[in-house]
Amino acid sequence: MEYSTIRPGFLFFRKAIFLFMSMLLISCRESSENHENSGIAISFDDHFINEWHALRPLFQKYNAKVTFFVTCGKSLTKDEIHKLKELQNDGHEIGFHGTIHGKSTELIASLGPQKYAETELFPGLKYLSEAGFYPKSYAHPGGNHNDEADSVLFANGFKILRDVAISRRKLYGIPVYTLAPRIMSWIFYPFGHERKVDALLIDTDAELKEEEMNEAIEKAKQTNSALMLFGHEPLHSAPQNGEYGFDVRFLEKILKEAKRQKLRFYTMSQLPDVNKTAF
Repeated sequence: MEYSTIRPGFLFFRKAIFLFMSMLLISCRESSENHENSGIAISFDDHFINEWHALRPLFQKYNAKVTFFVTCGKSLTKDEIHKLKELQNDGHEIGFHGTIHGKSTELIASLGPQKYAETELFPGLKYLSEAGFYPKSYAHPGGNHNDEADSVLFANGFKILRDVAISRRKLYGIPVYTLAPRIMSWIFYPFGHERKVDALLIDTDAELKEEEMNEAIEKAKQTNSALMLFGHEPLHSAPQNGEYGFDVRFLEKILKEAKRQKLRFYTMSQLPDVNKTAF
């Protein structure tokens, strides 16, 4: 899947500058002695209802709570609605990922804010509400958005908006940058009631390593923050025929390490409500 928010230009350089400043200051910082809120917030995008539901035993094994960002709500079958309700009853969150999975910047530019909402937000939210779901968190389709789109989303009741972060970027097969997740400060939620956040892609094409994830989990623990991750389809073998998703075995390693480090599992809409000093 292609992400327009690896927004060539402005966003990359903004984050690069932020990273540079963070590294300059890192020697002056001390890890938080309070690990009370340290946690992990994992989410999944699109419409892989059956595949997500099949992971229930894995989530239960580690007492993990996650967020499912659903798109194309009109196509939900009765069986899929039932499965989403089971996931919700387990303590997972059902978020929203758009009605048509469109690029918000293009929709707003061509239709205007109101028509954008009428096209991308209202129909899908109606389908979900009729099925008994009332999303409070939103994942930008393709990671595409701007301040105008964010304003429309907040005006329509969303508590938190999730964007995309990728640790490795290639252009025409040529590596552009590689960042260790532990130094990507923007994927760690600092519990300052932020409502615009970035989560790290864990799909197979992100080429993340177990050691890198363990280091990031350790950082969340030491800094009393929440590591934010996301993926798409659960895969039990190498991707085929255009599949895009994460290795289930890799996810289990993340869940296992998070539990070992005694991190809390957060759903996305929980994050803005957590105080720095208490859960």
